[in-house]
Amino acid sequence: MSHGGQQVRVGVDIGGTFTDIVVEVGASLHSTKVLTNYANPEQAIIDGVLQVADIAGIGIGEIDIIIHGTTLATNALIERKGARTAFITTKGFRDVIEMRTESRFEQYDLDIVLPPPLVERSHRLVLDERIGADGSVHKAPDPAEIEALAECIVAGGYDSVAIGFIHSYLNDAHEQAMRAALLARAPGLAVSISAEVSPQMREFQRFNTVCANAYVKPLMASYLNRLVDRLREAGASCPVFMMHSGGGIISVESAAEFPVRLLESGPAGGAIFAAHIAAGHGLDQVLSYDMGGTTAKICLIEQQVPKTAKTFEVARTYRFKKGSGMPISIPVIEMVEIGAGGGSIATVDSMRQIRVGPHSAGSEPGPACYQRGGDRPTVTDADLLLGKLDAEDFAGGSIRLSSEASRQALRRDIGEKLDIDEEGTDLPDDRSARHAAKELLAALNRERLPNGDEMSLSVIVQNAEGAEIYVASLHFEGRRCAPAHAGKHDETS
Repeated sequence: MSHGGQQVRVGVDIGGTFTDIVVEVGASLHSTKVLTNYANPEQAIIDGVLQVADIAGIGIGEIDIIIHGTTLATNALIERKGARTAFITTKGFRDVIEMRTESRFEQYDLDIVLPPPLVERSHRLVLDERIGADGSVHKAPDPAEIEALAECIVAGGYDSVAIGFIHSYLNDAHEQAMRAALLARAPGLAVSISAEVSPQMREFQRFNTVCANAYVKPLMASYLNRLVDRLREAGASCPVFMMHSGGGIISVESAAEFPVRLLESGPAGGAIFAAHIAAGHGLDQVLSYDMGGTTAKICLIEQQVPKTAKTFEVARTYRFKKGSGMPISIPVIEMVEIGAGGGSIATVDSMRQIRVGPHSAGSEPGPACYQRGGDRPTVTDADLLLGKLDAEDFAGGSIRLSSEASRQALRRDIGEKLDIDEEGTDLPDDRSARHAAKELLAALNRERLPNGDEMSLSVIVQNAEGAEIYVASLHFEGRRCAPAHAGKHDETS
């Protein structure tokens, strides 16, 4: 492997709209962008790798390493498109994941609706066992009951099973016994135990984490196996590593076993790149900004190190408000998420205000200007009509954008509802774009103010190509940093 004595690295990032592929040959960078294929995401990677290898003048067999970030696991959780999953827990704790912490994320909303758990109550089973707070066995499970549960799981036709017992992070003997019984009856069954997925105290977070892992495990294991097989068929024999939520990399095998660790793998690459920029320029306080097709992510970086946490929330349902999502207990680069990406759909609410997101057009069908079946106005449509995008050279010329399709969508869904004259001075597309920028600024304030810091002390480092459209227009007292080819470095940093 290698090309002319130079190491060849490939970075791949699957987003909600585009799949980006970057190849680094020595000090040279080459990239391409293809639409994400939801049905077969590995196909977009193969197509992109072949394209970028041709651009770089290398053979696919010369690649030394592939590093891959993805939002596939996150999207499966958000859209509830995971496996048919069962949850086995300690008797008396069946409803922990539904009772939550009994706290309210919106104090004054009398109609607050809590997000439903991943596993419905009818799919949650119990085992009469108990491990004490010191790890000692208070009640050993009856082997006959374990076998009966295993038979029930097999008869239920489940694709995946999560096992979470009280205090199993101190003693996992009962979880191991339950898993062994399941695999003895169904060797191909995907089984996740909380002592391995998230060996931490606090059962609500731990149980949610193991359920999330089990929920996306069959999907991600199948995808990763197909990806490796397709790469080998194409001639790539190099190792493939996955970016995990903490900013490091893990093997494909580990990722297939613990896919919950990949939930923030895509945005983590951008934060690592921003920290690299901060270190190279001696910047002590930085806000990293990553904008994709569905959401934008903001990360606080202090002393050239991204802010980290042991728990975070995914799939927030109430205007991205803290407490409205699903808690996941894994090491993670902490980020603030807002539903304002390039594919975010613009609507008019009951107060005749333009709202952007959280729903996204993605790549299928995509914004109206893609002419792929989408007819809802998005931020991308607004940017196109404002002259911020090149209709002929968008995504390297791989997609020809239609200004007329954007104009029709914005006029129908925004202009007519607000009685805005197209010849007026305040066009709906302008207001849509400005609203996206305001959403970003509000998120920046949410990130900085709780930490007691002044916004003026920070530098915004944009680490995605879509970010530059909005960062420049923010009323932000700090400095702005726009690294060249920012989107390329996310995958290779």
